Amino acid sequence: MAKGNGTLVHNFKLLANHQLDGFGGMGEGMSIQIAPDGRRILWLAHESAPKNFTGVDVTDPKNPKVVVQTNLPTSHMRSNSLEVSGNIMAVAYQTQKQGQKPAGMELFDISKPENPKSIAFFDRSGPHSRGVHVLWFHDGEYVHMAAGAPDFEAGHELDDQCYQIIDVKNPSKPTEVGRWWMPGTKKGETPIKRHEKPALDKGFRAHNTNVYPSHPDRCYLAYLDGGMLIMDIKDKANPKPISRWDNSPPYTGFTHTMIPMFKRGLAIVADESTVDGGKDWPKLVWILDIRDEKNPIPIATCPPPAFDEFAHRGGRFGAHNMHENLELPTSFHSEDIIFCTYFGGGLVAYDISNPYRPETVGTFIPPAPNGSKIGAIQINDCFVDERRIVYCVDRFTGGLYILEPTF
Repeated sequence: MAKGNGTLVHNFKLLANHQLDGFGGMGEGMSIQIAPDGRRILWLAHESAPKNFTGVDVTDPKNPKVVVQTNLPTSHMRSNSLEVSGNIMAVAYQTQKQGQKPAGMELFDISKPENPKSIAFFDRSGPHSRGVHVLWFHDGEYVHMAAGAPDFEAGHELDDQCYQIIDVKNPSKPTEVGRWWMPGTKKGETPIKRHEKPALDKGFRAHNTNVYPSHPDRCYLAYLDGGMLIMDIKDKANPKPISRWDNSPPYTGFTHTMIPMFKRGLAIVADESTVDGGKDWPKLVWILDIRDEKNPIPIATCPPPAFDEFAHRGGRFGAHNMHENLELPTSFHSEDIIFCTYFGGGLVAYDISNPYRPETVGTFIPPAPNGSKIGAIQINDCFVDERRIVYCVDRFTGGLYILEPTF
């Protein structure tokens, strides 16, 4: 274990760090393409303007090279999320305020990575919409996303993004085929009960919308302060909830991601820390038993990095993103090992072979990146490829870290 100068590294070897040509503030969009010429391109979404997305050649993980970096058209938008299917990439656009444009989703032809070409823009702007925060594009046929819409008005401004299903089988003409919102969040409905502490009220709106090709009739939906839901989407025009699990109260809301472990009947559910200095602690990674999908039961939480040691170094501290076990040939897939990010707590790998006693098997907490406005690392997202190469990104200036597990 290496420790010192704000660094904690256990069972990971750092292969490379690339600050992405001075624009190292990264969001939560990471996806790998095997280009037609055989190169392995890692596509990354930026946390905020001015950059839209960056493509990095990671064929040699010890020698990453930026091949393209694009700009956003305005400073009041962000492309926090993206996903690749084949040679098509979907990018989410969210604006700072409701009513601003452009807001929605754009599809790109990335068959020539150095020259991404727009195929179509799917407009989700409107007087009460900020556009798309997160999207999921896995099977090449549908984009599942958390989004506002021109005709959707929430009863509370924090509830402005619902679950939407977009047919992109003809990528030049994306078409909405279904949507679902939590009852009580649309204007005119009986309002949903809000978080007991107003400072921690972050909204009842959709976040991750995971749909796996092996189970195309299910969406594993995270709904922030509404907890997580298992959705029946066999009829995509009419998504229906099968079950809901919510840990708040007494916890502090913001359910971010749900990852099913199909063979084991488990789900991994991550909160998101949204307040600096650990003031919304605890933000945890939960293990649920979902063998009866109508009755999810929490059975354990994963041990987080030490609160006293890392929470007050600057920025956020607590759970956030996870490697999502994509059913793709370029993705690592395991029901025993999971990878999770904790902002100031870095990247943590867990062995969940015994789901009642998850164990930490790897930790990577690098020193504060140069130029960071908070003076601390903020590991925002991670992706693991089929070679077991781990990619993670910093939210502000640190850019891309490429790691090799040694466990």
